[in-house]
Amino acid sequence: MDYKSEIKKITRAQFFHAIVQMKADNWRLVQICAVSLDHGYEMSYSFCGGRDYRMVTLRLEVGEDEKIASITQIYPCASLQENEAAELFGVKIRNIDPDYHDKLYRIDAVAPFKKKE
Repeated sequence: MDYKSEIKKITRAQFFHAIVQMKADNWRLVQICAVSLDHGYEMSYSFCGGRDYRMVTLRLEVGEDEKIASITQIYPCASLQENEAAELFGVKIRNIDPDYHDKLYRIDAVAPFKKKE
């Protein structure tokens, strides 16, 4: 079996259309990963497709104060991972369904993985 993986950098303008296209092309969402950067966040949305386990990761950089749309209306399974990115990193994600409002984990710190100045 030949395993193939690809990372595609996308812009905020391309984000929603790219997610809708992945769903239309029957790609399964397998992971959402947030990473803190000096100026904001890097969000990676990983998808698996086909029987040959092809992987595509859509990578989006988001400013610290920028809001991005939730993809839960397209991929309902994204809710836990989006809540996690919001709570642990401080990523501003609009319209997560359901939104746990920073109550997914029992933690004392606010956004403990957010890059500190």
